[in-house]
Amino acid sequence: MAHRGLDSEGFIEREGSLGRVPAPFRDVVATARTRIAEAYGQRLHSAYLYGSVPRGTARPGRSDLDLLLALHREPTGEDRDTAEVLARGLDLDFAQTDGAGILLHGKETLLSEAERHDLGWFLACLCTPLLGADLAEHLPRYRPDALLARETNGDLDDVLATARERAAAARTDGELRKLNRFLARRLVRTGFTLVMPRWGGWTSDLAESAEVFGGYYPGRADQMRAAAAEGLDPGPDREVLRRHLDELGPWLAAEYTARLGPRSPRQVVSSA
Repeated sequence: MAHRGLDSEGFIEREGSLGRVPAPFRDVVATARTRIAEAYGQRLHSAYLYGSVPRGTARPGRSDLDLLLALHREPTGEDRDTAEVLARGLDLDFAQTDGAGILLHGKETLLSEAERHDLGWFLACLCTPLLGADLAEHLPRYRPDALLARETNGDLDDVLATARERAAAARTDGELRKLNRFLARRLVRTGFTLVMPRWGGWTSDLAESAEVFGGYYPGRADQMRAAAAEGLDPGPDREVLRRHLDELGPWLAAEYTARLGPRSPRQVVSSA
């Protein structure tokens, strides 16, 4: 029996399944499957769902649709443009989604040694197969250990730098709401993985993640609970964004590196 998201041998169980997709989202998923196959054809190796939709917790009008596409070769600029058009179309055509996002990677990158405990783990544990042969069959099983924690979320300083640029450029409430949701979720998940090796389990639930974190860092518990709430119901408040960027975020990035060490460097793969 699973315990804290683990199987009987202590490995992280894969989240989600197509059988858990809530009824209001089934047409969205079916349409996504068809449009992805038509758009990428033979370039596509496989496609996956992740997030609240395959976990069965998506809320109509509040949850986004998240997809990962694995291509036989590294994606080109044209491939990325196609993904943007697909995501925009799915969001516009279905009122039950509050945004759609598509991650795009080459098969070799997803299976690479450098990404074994980041993108590889993400695909193997957090993604639900939608189309094609499942790349998880070529990846190991994973435990909630310090190596996994460091490699998945050890780049928070870079995330904060990018978020500051996006915040400075944001002009609309929609842009601010989207950034608040992204950053709040990232902070909660980073906070959780910081304590994950000590807690000895896995969860993707934001509220539970914040509570687990708070058990180890009670002085920061309220900040993390607030981030979890923002991740679930984001607003366009710049002050909330500032607190995440200037208070919780920098402290969390420093504590992460101090406890787990620096994340392994990544090679930039050309998409030419």
